[in-house]
Amino acid sequence: MNSEELARYIEETDKISQPWLLIQLRLKKLAENRHNLSSDEYLEKLSELHQELMKLGEWWVGIEDDVFKP
Repeated sequence: MNSEELARYIEETDKISQPWLLIQLRLKKLAENRHNLSSDEYLEKLSELHQELMKLGEWWVGIEDDVFKP
């Protein structure tokens, strides 16, 4: 699945409010654009995404069935 397909999935399933999917989309876009970035730039952006993911914490605890169902 490329970033356009993932974005379409997020929109069509009304999952725009699920932050982990938005980070996954940004990660997919970063991977697709990797050839345009230096190694340092890529690692910096990857590190930023990792930090944002870690800030989410365990927001899903207790609502796993609601947020992770297909």
